[in-house]
Amino acid sequence: MVLLAFSFEEVSTVTSKGQTTIPKPVRQALGVNEGDQIAFRVDESGVTIRRADEDADPAIAAFLSFLAKDIQANPEGLRAFPPELAKTIAGLTAGVQFDPDDQIEGDVDL
Repeated sequence: MVLLAFSFEEVSTVTSKGQTTIPKPVRQALGVNEGDQIAFRVDESGVTIRRADEDADPAIAAFLSFLAKDIQANPEGLRAFPPELAKTIAGLTAGVQFDPDDQIEGDVDL
């Protein structure tokens, strides 16, 4: 969670479709850009807003941001995935069951 050393208030109008624009200072404070997701929490004290990926691994977020910027700056560097490599990977992973939500058992070295 990002804690600010200051506070401010911005006003935004809600459209008939329930949409609104997040004011630029709020977007900057949250560190959100186009395509990012935000989460609203409603409780007895009011409404709070935060980045939806706030609990995400910061290393992965930084890496994905780096990739996105590199692709945007150097689109000529993109190459098609080689079909032969795809066949090799498919052969090596055939029959492997994987659930990304499963807990990893034992020690993990990164």
